[in-house]
Amino acid sequence: MRDDLKMDQQWLDEQTEELGEALAQQGLSLAVPMLFGQRYDTDKDVPIASMIDHTQLKPDTPAREIDVLCQEALAYQFASVCVNPRYVALAAAKLQGSSVKTCTVIGFPLGASTTLVKVLESRDALANGADELDMVIAVGRLKEGAYADVYRDISNVVEAASGRVVKVILETSLLTKEEIVKGCILAKMAGADFVKTSTGFGGGGAAIDDIRLMRHVVGSDMGVKASGGIRDRATALRMVEAGASRIGASAGVAIVEGAQGKAGY
Repeated sequence: MRDDLKMDQQWLDEQTEELGEALAQQGLSLAVPMLFGQRYDTDKDVPIASMIDHTQLKPDTPAREIDVLCQEALAYQFASVCVNPRYVALAAAKLQGSSVKTCTVIGFPLGASTTLVKVLESRDALANGADELDMVIAVGRLKEGAYADVYRDISNVVEAASGRVVKVILETSLLTKEEIVKGCILAKMAGADFVKTSTGFGGGGAAIDDIRLMRHVVGSDMGVKASGGIRDRATALRMVEAGASRIGASAGVAIVEGAQGKAGY
């Protein structure tokens, strides 16, 4: 069961204090930022298409579907296409010279790879033309309170990214509210650019309450990506209203055109 905790300042302060104490006990003395729930105003003038990471991550995806994905992204001017590492070079070549970015996933979908593997995967993706990296947090380590390990895992990928955008996938459906807060703080401390809800393969997707909580924690100076189960325009707009600044979906065309997308990611 998910916890239904009141998101008040005292509770946020408790999460921050617990995280700082645990990091110190684990040999990592870092200043944990205090959370004040910075105001975030949704820019209603930004086209929804420009917020969409047009996504195809199914394991049985053939190259011809990546071609179509890129053609659609160019036609609708999506923010990026998000593909598995195998197809980064293909997507980057198709999108060369355009404003559409090439995004890929790291440590996907479990987040259980070693940090070295995530770093090598990141470097390989960048060499193949990736502009953005969506890395899966070490979910099990976060849940058992190994926060220093989680921080180092993220910060090493951020360092390997050499200034490219890094989004940290929390897999929120597997986390308590406290764990979501701590995951967001660790991602922010490690220098990531976004926090993201889901892989789409973890048994759950984006939830409005989680987006609100994530935005409340990271404030206005970090992105929040809603992903998993977003298949229509109304749902996407609700996520944006809640605080999402990027939408990850395979139904990008349906979202823009106001139709209903198919199930899947």
